Amino acid sequence: MASPSTTSRLSARRHRAPAAPETRYDRRLAEIIGHATEVFCKKGYEGASMRDLSRESGMSLAGLYYYFESKERLLYLIQKHTFTTIVQRLKARLEGVTDSEERIRIFILNHLEYFLANQAAMKVLSHEAEVLKNGFASEVAAIKREYYRICVGLLDNFKSEHDLQFSTRIAVLSLFGMMNWIYTWHNPRVDADAVSISGEMSDIFLLGVMANAKKGRNGR
Repeated sequence: MASPSTTSRLSARRHRAPAAPETRYDRRLAEIIGHATEVFCKKGYEGASMRDLSRESGMSLAGLYYYFESKERLLYLIQKHTFTTIVQRLKARLEGVTDSEERIRIFILNHLEYFLANQAAMKVLSHEAEVLKNGFASEVAAIKREYYRICVGLLDNFKSEHDLQFSTRIAVLSLFGMMNWIYTWHNPRVDADAVSISGEMSDIFLLGVMANAKKGRNGR
């Protein structure tokens, strides 16, 4: 498994983040998206109105409609921003790392760290995943597919490097199953932080995959 220095290297990489919005418009846009995330988290997409969003953001209805023609566009921007940020951070962290196991550990840390830091957004994404339609849905789905394909590539490389045989699809979907619902149970008062949890989750996942692959190869 990973060397003792892996956790410290991963911890150092977690501070790499995309640059902050540069323009006043972008900063205001980010603020409104943040307020919308809180409203959708509390009331649900169907239960929230543009008036709710106006009150939460402190912006007039007219001003809100200047930025967004509908609350669907707000939900789209929340989802697009979330998945784009996760993918961009992941690519930055993977750059220059060649060890297949460490790359998987980076993937898990990146995912959990963002989820725990943005739990309201994660709840919105999980509960409102099927709301978007047409072009909005297609664009977000394309980012999700890219993220899924990155994970598939990481697992395929790990299989090849360790001469293992297992279903990449089942392994990837099982991993997402482990990671995606952490916002429903994580309690910062009793549970460890993202670095510690990702280390344990990585051990459970990788040891399980390797044990299952060896079991299948031995015919037991």
